[in-house]
Formats: sequence, structure tokens, C-alpha cells
Amino acid sequence: MTLTETRNFIAGDWCQGEGEIESRNPSDLSDLIGHYAQASAAQLDQALMAARAAQPLWWAAGIQKRHDVLMAIGTEMMARATEIGTLLAREEGKPAAEGKGEVYRAGQFFTYFAAEALRLQGDQAESTRLGIEIEVRREPVGVVAVISPWNFPIATPAWKIAPALAFGNAVVWKPANLTPAAAVAMAEIIARAGLPAGTFNLVLGAGAQVGNSLVGARGVDAISFTGSVPVGRQIAAASIANLPKLQMEMGSKNPMVIMEDCDLDLAVAHAAGAAFGGTGQKCTAASRLIVHEKIYDAFAAKLVAAAQALRVGHALDPQTQIGPVVSAGQLAQNLRYIEQGRAEGAELLCGGTRLDRQTEGYFMAPAVFADTRNDMTINREEMFAPITCLQKVSSYSEALHVANDSEFGLTAGIMTKSLARANHFRANARAGCVMVNLPTAGTDYHVPFGGRGASSHGPREQGRYAAEFYTTVKTSYTYAGLPE
Repeated sequence: MTLTETRNFIAGDWCQGEGEIESRNPSDLSDLIGHYAQASAAQLDQALMAARAAQPLWWAAGIQKRHDVLMAIGTEMMARATEIGTLLAREEGKPAAEGKGEVYRAGQFFTYFAAEALRLQGDQAESTRLGIEIEVRREPVGVVAVISPWNFPIATPAWKIAPALAFGNAVVWKPANLTPAAAVAMAEIIARAGLPAGTFNLVLGAGAQVGNSLVGARGVDAISFTGSVPVGRQIAAASIANLPKLQMEMGSKNPMVIMEDCDLDLAVAHAAGAAFGGTGQKCTAASRLIVHEKIYDAFAAKLVAAAQALRVGHALDPQTQIGPVVSAGQLAQNLRYIEQGRAEGAELLCGGTRLDRQTEGYFMAPAVFADTRNDMTINREEMFAPITCLQKVSSYSEALHVANDSEFGLTAGIMTKSLARANHFRANARAGCVMVNLPTAGTDYHVPFGGRGASSHGPREQGRYAAEFYTTVKTSYTYAGLPE
């Protein structure tokens, strides 16, 4: 299959849609990646019916079959990480090395959950009644709708699709319309892995059409979504009549506390990486840097120097450290946040402007705001931009209070040499993931991931905790009789 074909994958077949969109390289708008189908309402219905019919067959295939299929998918993804990672970089804009790393990590998700398929175990319990045996087992939840974002167009759906398949479910996947080429590349691998027809389906289309119809469909037993808070709330409202299981990873406003006893150079390096890596288009990005007053000026000066030294350019240029923003709309929103910050009284120390490069693209200089308050818009809303905000505090207790003063709670970090502070922060930071002397971005695939507050809703993703969402528990009682 060529990556320019306009196809959805439904009921085991590649098929045309009712329309198409084009995908262009945000590093070079003259680079047309391809045209991609938009699924019709009838095709979505077909995908759901196919998934409903195939799911029992996939569960009945057994744990060895599920292991083998997921291992094949993961192994091929890792082997083709450079090829598909380059495509991902062209389409989404992250540097090619990051694209390769994302695809390789996605392959690891599949091989990890291949092993988890073999570890699916239940429990036995003693009954309070004589002669009765109790068995507790996990079974598939059924048909899972997967709705994934554009910023990690292969890794995020992989950590949803892999456990869904490992535990015997069928999948209908609607990826973000900004990154259809990456979705087709991964779907092509999954499609050849030996699943019963209909077990896995790819439906491309806009969220307002395909996405809304998918989450409101009666044939969906569970919905796993990653995206914004407003869309998450819409999904919850649209799906409530059918009462599916919900797992939603949404917004963030991640704080990194920089204490006066930290290794200053290490703190600057981690803050710059967490704030600007992936062009700031990460749910784990550090957009609030809460700095002790004793080192505030020194930290600010070093961070500005680090931001200005970052090489912003074409995603496929090996010298590039920061790629373009994903789209014209995202760039326009980023620039509005720059003006919003200025209007509210923040001082822009560097960046915040559109950059010209050899090719036409959506390039932006990383921005650092100083003298910000936690009630400013730029410290309350998720910007998804290469923009970070400095806030000055006079003590650890004030820093912790500011860090927790947010509706979000995905990741939080602290830079300190004090074991007492580190342990207190780990215990009291209102976040699902806490980092000590590390960037706020960067998590392992075998442990749970998720947040608190408006950042997350429902069971955790990744690791063994994924079974809580992708399976349902059945308790069986058997009367075995009493000996004579």
C-alpha cells in the first residue's frame, strides 16, 4: 500500500471514503504527503458491526494467538522505526530522531502487552458458605472506541490499541485528522498481523462528524480518548445514554518547582527540555516554572540563553532541535497567548515570534515569560506551545501551594538536593505523575500514566493497570457439594 492512497480499514478491507483531506508537511508546506479518506456515517456503522461480530472470535482465539499477533505488530514497528518515524516527522513536525523514538516506543507497547496477554489471570476465593467454590476472572469489555491526538500520532494510539487487543477486545480507531499518514502506516501493520476481520478498524474523519457519531453509538462498550478538556466533556455528555466505560486523558498545566538548593545547570537543562521539547506540544510539558527568589534571576538568565540557543528548523534536518508547530491554526493560537500574556502584565524575555526558514512552515521561537502570576491566563490554560512562564516564590511551602493551584494535575516536578523536600513533594503534589530532579516530560511504558482533576477521568493507562479499563470482572459461584 502506498501512503497516498485514500483508504479506511473496515471489516478487514481497505475502502474509499465519502471525501478526502490532504496532509502537508508543517516544515515545508510545498511537501504534500498525501490525500486521505474521510469515512461516511454508513462506514462507521459498518465498522462497529464488524467489530461487534469479530470480538468473540478474537477472544476465543486464545492467549497464545493474541500474544503472537501483538508480538508481530510490535516487532515490525520497531524494525521500521526509522522509515515510519521519518514519515511521522514530515507530517507532525517533530524532529526525525524523536519521530523514530516514538515509533520504536509504540512497538514496545505492543510487545509488552503481548506478554501481558499471557499473564491474564484470575483469582479463587473461599466462600462463606460450605461447598461453594468462587472464581474471579477478567474478560474483555467488548468493542473499544479509540480516539487519539495528533501530537503523538503513533505512540498514544499504540498504548490504547495494544492492551485493547491483548485482552480480547475489538477496536474502532479514529485518529486525529491532522496526522492521517501516521495512522495509515500503523494500521497497515496491524491489518497484516492475522486478526479476524473486523477486530481492528480504522475510520478517518473529523471529530465533529466521525468522532461525535462514534462516541454516541450504541455498539461501543468503552471509549479511550486523549485530547482537550472541552472535547472530553463533550464525549462524556454524548456517551452517557449508553453508559460505556470512559477513560479520558485531557489537559494539563504542569509545574516544575526550582528550589534554591538545586543543581542550577541541571535545572535549566531539564526545564528547557520539558518546556520546549516537541515544540511544547506535549501534555507533560512544563509550562509553569516556579522558582525560588534566591536563584530566580540567575535561573531566568540561563533559561533564556538555553531557549535562544535551541535550533528551530525543518523536522528532517539533523541539526534541528525544535521542529515547527503542527498547523497554521495552532501557530495563530500560540501567538494569541503571547499577546494575552503581555496584556496581563507578564514580561516576555525572549521568543514568541514566527520565524522564517528556508522552507515555508509554521516555525516559532521558544518563549519565556517572567514575572507571571498564577491567576494569569497563560498560567491557567493549557497552551500546547513552546511557551513557559516563570513565577517567583519565597519558600518551599509557597512553591507547593502554587504548584497545586490548578484545575489540572497530570505531572509535577521539583529540582532540589533536599531528600526531605523531595519526599514531601512526592507525597503532596496534586498530580498523577511526580518527577524529582527530572523533566516533567518522559514516562515509562510499563507503569501507570494519568492525572487528577481535569487532566484525567477513569482508570489509568499503561502497564498492568490498563487491565482495569480494558477488561470487566466476572465472579462465578459453583456448588461442588459436601463430602458424605
